[in-house]
Amino acid sequence: MFALKVKYFFINQLFIFLIKILLIMYVFFLNLYFKIMETEVYTAKDFISDQEVKWCPGCGDYSILKQMQSILPEINIPKEKIVFVSGIGCSSRFPYYMNTFGMHSIHGRAPAVATGMKLANPELNIWLITGDGDGLSIGGNHLIHLFRRNVDINVLMFNNEIYGLTKGQYSPTSNEGLRTKSSPMGVVDHPFNPLSLALGSSATFVARTLDRNPIHLREMLKRSQEHKGTSFLEIYQNCIIFNDAIFEDYSNKETKNKASLYLEHGKPLLFGKNNEFAVILEGFSPKIVSVFDVDENQLWIHDERDKTKAYILTQMFDNPLESGIPRPFGVLYSEDRTTYNDSVIEQIKTAKKQKTQSINDLIAGNNTWVVE
Repeated sequence: MFALKVKYFFINQLFIFLIKILLIMYVFFLNLYFKIMETEVYTAKDFISDQEVKWCPGCGDYSILKQMQSILPEINIPKEKIVFVSGIGCSSRFPYYMNTFGMHSIHGRAPAVATGMKLANPELNIWLITGDGDGLSIGGNHLIHLFRRNVDINVLMFNNEIYGLTKGQYSPTSNEGLRTKSSPMGVVDHPFNPLSLALGSSATFVARTLDRNPIHLREMLKRSQEHKGTSFLEIYQNCIIFNDAIFEDYSNKETKNKASLYLEHGKPLLFGKNNEFAVILEGFSPKIVSVFDVDENQLWIHDERDKTKAYILTQMFDNPLESGIPRPFGVLYSEDRTTYNDSVIEQIKTAKKQKTQSINDLIAGNNTWVVE
């Protein structure tokens, strides 16, 4: 009888041991599965949605869409953690065409919506899509506060200097004198300088690119993604219907070398067909010289961390072919600063550790008065 009990005891222990081994193997392979899923390799096709793209043929938005879909596989973030948020306008149809999560939100209020998303789920990789009208007119107030708070969000502004969706009214970035349906005698408003506005609002990453330069566009999209904080990328985007060729000087082979200045951190500001021209500083004013007429130590070396020089670069905003001073493209400014979402999360953690106050105590505060 004793021998039988011992036999059953060892069989029972063996059975329990096998069950444990099976459970360990199950957990191991389950974790392995999730790890493989997290490191899933994407291609550009994985980010193309099943929605018909409804922009005008020849619109610059197509170029931006294609480059975005091509760089996302390289950033190695699961699709379910990527969100595109937009306001209202031609550019704001962007979330429909991305095979990720997205929200087509309220006119000008995309920064508020995106901020709420980031605070609710800090792991999200959020791209805010806006235009010069949506972002700088009705949404201007929301945008500047997004910049100063430094929420970890990537902002892409499609600037075509016109209201396209509402069929051709002038926008906050339209040039003075432009004749449109809402300015038949010419625009009298002075235009916004988006990069100057962003820098003045304490943005921590300020850059500019062009829809017709896909290689540079790709590079700037990736730089925007790499930045920790609010990245602001202005994209010159051609509206073929209502403001065609407004940025032609920066893409036409006859003029682009004179009109465009492509910035590289740590390198001198050179431009021209053979980089025969340089930008130097006389005090705080840029001056164009021949590279053969100045010493190497006189050249302006681009420093993305120098806010004063970044401001000077934003002011190189006049017509390049008339003023002789080229328009800068690339990263004008970048700095490291604590993000708003990190600060809020840290404050919540601290608050939870402290003694809980009643709502009446919070309202009353520390100052009281006695009225006799």
